[in-house]
Amino acid sequence: MVDTAKIKEHFEVIGADGVHVGIVDHVEGGRIKLTKNDAGAHHKHHHYISLGLVADIEGNKVRLSANADVAITFEEEKDGKAAM
Repeated sequence: MVDTAKIKEHFEVIGADGVHVGIVDHVEGGRIKLTKNDAGAHHKHHHYISLGLVADIEGNKVRLSANADVAITFEEEKDGKAAM
């Protein structure tokens, strides 16, 4: 089990394939809140990703259990609805 308490602001979030997914703003309510300026087309607000997808913490990187292209499909809005 991964100690998600080690996740810190500005850590890079990467998929299992090593591809960039986002940057940690902070951990909030069982989810990683990604920075606004790294949310692609949704750059004016935050996206969230479940801590349940965290496979490992490697230095200052959070590695997810899914490849980046799949992991981004799990991103959520603040209210928990899927990010579209």
